[in-house]
Order: sequence, then C-alpha cells, then structure tokens
Amino acid sequence: MTKGDKYQKEILQRILDEGCLDKNPRPVYADGTPAHTLSVNHGMCTYDLTKNESPLVTLRPIAVKTSIAEILWIYQKESNDLVVFDELLGKNTWEENHEINNWWKDWALKDENGDYLLNKAGHPYIGACYGETIRKHKLVKKLIKDIKENPDGRRHIISMWQEADFAKPHGLKPCAFLTQWNVRHGKDGIDYLDMCLTQRSSDFATAGCINQVQYIVLLNLIARHLDLTPGTFTWFYNNIQIYDRHVEQAKELIRREPVECEPKIWLNPDKKNFYDFTVDDIKIVGYPREKIKEQNPQLKFDLGI
Repeated sequence: MTKGDKYQKEILQRILDEGCLDKNPRPVYADGTPAHTLSVNHGMCTYDLTKNESPLVTLRPIAVKTSIAEILWIYQKESNDLVVFDELLGKNTWEENHEINNWWKDWALKDENGDYLLNKAGHPYIGACYGETIRKHKLVKKLIKDIKENPDGRRHIISMWQEADFAKPHGLKPCAFLTQWNVRHGKDGIDYLDMCLTQRSSDFATAGCINQVQYIVLLNLIARHLDLTPGTFTWFYNNIQIYDRHVEQAKELIRREPVECEPKIWLNPDKKNFYDFTVDDIKIVGYPREKIKEQNPQLKFDLGI
C-alpha cells in the first residue's frame, strides 16, 4: 500500500474509535440539515520524497488534475476568480451560460437574493482569501526571494491567516493555512528543500489526501525554481474530522484492499520558473486510476457548506 493508504486507514479508525461529536456545527448540508462531525485533535503525517513516499490513496480514485489546478490557482495565479480556476481545467462555460464548474462555487460571494457578486472582470469570486491573500501580501514572491538570499534562514513562512483580510467579505477561511520551508544541506552533498504544512481543519475522508498531494506538488515546483531537491514533507493537522454522513464511507474505506503502485510527481523537464508551469506540465505517474476505479469505486460524500 502507499503511505497515504496506511495513514488513511489509521486516521479513519482513530476518528471512529475516539471521535468527538460536535454540538453546534457551522456547516450545513445542501438540504439545510446541520452537518455534524466526529473529530480528533492533533497529529502528523510525514513523507520522505527521496524515497517516493506518497500521500496518494488507492482506496478510492483521486482527481489529481483538479487538485493540481487548484494549487496553481491559489499560489501561482494568486486568484480568487472562479472563472480563472475553470480556465485552468479547460472548463470555462461562464461567458456562454454563466455556469461555474468547480466546487468553490459554494463559497462564492452572493447578494441577498443568492445571486453571484461579480469582480471587475465580471466573474464570480471568493473574496479576500486564499489566492487574493497570496497576491496582496506577495507571499510566494517573498518566499522565493528569501530562500534565494538566505537559504539557511528559519523564517521562510507563508501564512494565509491574515486577520485584516478577514474583515473584508470572503467565502471561506483557509484550512491549509501555514507552510514553513527549510533548506537542508544533506550529508550526501545535496541541498534539499523540506516543507511542513499546518492545517487547522481537515475534512479527512474527502480532502485529507488531496491537500497533502497539492502541497507536495507545490514543494516540487518551488524546489525546481530554486535548483533544490525535494526532501521531506510533513503535514500537521490540528482538528481532523469526518461528517456524520460519512461514517459508513469511512468504514468502507477501512475495509478496502489497496492497489499496489508507486505514484511519483513528474514535472516538465523543460520548465524551471514557477510561474511558467501549466496544469499539463505536472503529472502524477505510476497511479493506475482506472484500475483503482475498478477495484475501489468512488464513494459519494455529502458536502458540509
């Protein structure tokens, strides 16, 4: 099994065994029912990328292309525009029929009638959060500059938790909100880039694997830009949960047998600059999605909004 499969089974079992049921949840399901969760606090998962350890799971198929597009939308495009996200996936139908084709539409800003508020480009957007925070505070540009100028520094940090930004209209406060980056001079003579991600909240059955994959992709891209070798990635979670409508799916995931594979991240060897990469320049190889779909079909998860 992948290391992601191992962690998935262990964490889901821990939530089922020890999870605390919340009493007054903020999210609701699409039908208006309160979306209660079972959760546990504090933990970590870590991966040695030089050994091809991966958080990808084979217990259900993962939409890796959409996940890659989302991380580029936030950190490279520095965007809160939902049409820009759709364009990354080649699914822009907004100009023709005013449809949005990504899950962020549930957090788009809306007026009192439930209609989308539009930005200067005439597109729905999610307000002062995520990519807009990256753009406003130049967080990626500062990170790259700081690591270049002071690789041994211990202040290479990106934080999307910006209280002043939250005073403005925004759709969703960031869950995966903090990354810390360190250059490590290996005893093998190789300079590695290590990164840890802190996540305040994780809807684990649906997105826990996806968030980790996204940030390993981001680590690979920044390392390529800086001529460093991707080293270790560690994911710290504060509160990790499953929704009450996901309990049976969690039990099913634990019962399933993994598919043997060794997923790896492939980057276009002709690209180096972080801002030049497209979705098609980044692939997950060695991940047999069709075989996984056949052995471990996709499960339905009601979304808490």
